[in-house]
Amino acid sequence: MLDISPGHIRVVEVGPRDGLQNEAQFVQTKDKIAWINQLSRTGIPYIEITSFVHPKWIPALADASEVAAGIERVPGVTYAALVPNARGLERALAADVDEVSIFMSASESHNQRNINKSLADTFPILEETAQAALAAGKTVRGYVSTVFGCPDEGSVSIEAVIRVTQRLLEMGVREVSLGDTIGVAHPGQVRDVLEALLKHFPANRLAMHFHDTYGMALANTLVALDMGISTFDSSLGGLGGCPYAPGASGNMATEDLLYLLEGLQMTTGIDRDQLLACARLFEVNSGLTLCNRGPNRKIE
Repeated sequence: MLDISPGHIRVVEVGPRDGLQNEAQFVQTKDKIAWINQLSRTGIPYIEITSFVHPKWIPALADASEVAAGIERVPGVTYAALVPNARGLERALAADVDEVSIFMSASESHNQRNINKSLADTFPILEETAQAALAAGKTVRGYVSTVFGCPDEGSVSIEAVIRVTQRLLEMGVREVSLGDTIGVAHPGQVRDVLEALLKHFPANRLAMHFHDTYGMALANTLVALDMGISTFDSSLGGLGGCPYAPGASGNMATEDLLYLLEGLQMTTGIDRDQLLACARLFEVNSGLTLCNRGPNRKIE
């Protein structure tokens, strides 16, 4: 039985990066900038604005430097970007992002497809990147993909997740976001995985990143909340998907997450009405449709 006490929850908006990276339609730079600027005024404390992965791999975010240079930065909002290696870090530092996000998978096959390297070969590259970012005065966030399942291998061992999470934290990563990359997690599995991880790591060093392929993202969030997790990644309108996980649905929708949290009397500091207005404007400007991407994702 859930025993959730009211508290403050930190929402990490990943729409401008994770939401757009898999879209075939290129969203114009000016529209990305306008979207991020409006998101900044909703009370969202953290926005992942883009990715400094080579444009050849993520053409939807080829304008990363232009986006980072063009946004209006609001005090109190963290503007972060995904960075694959030292070369990407150089671009991110030149763009003066607040936080650098590094990433890898818990499963060998997905890591090979996503990064084109083995897990063993990925660790030193990420450590070099993290140390250089810390030396430049930036904080570092880590992503672990395929925590709850891999499109190639199926189930992923909890021991593998613990091992990767431990290595990332040892590199100086501030927080590790645990990704349900293909959206297969269910509440029982989330409880089992977190029970194991929380024996090794404090809850405030972990965040959850749920996708919604089977409509389980909010149910999984309830379990994570009950276990003391207070940071959740989400994407406005449920945009998103992994280029290397065919068939995976989008992210948990930020507006759905807020509806859940408000019903539980948990605070986020985010104005939901402003967020929905932001979604409507983004649809008009970008031509993308945010609604009807999964259960309960109507933009009011």
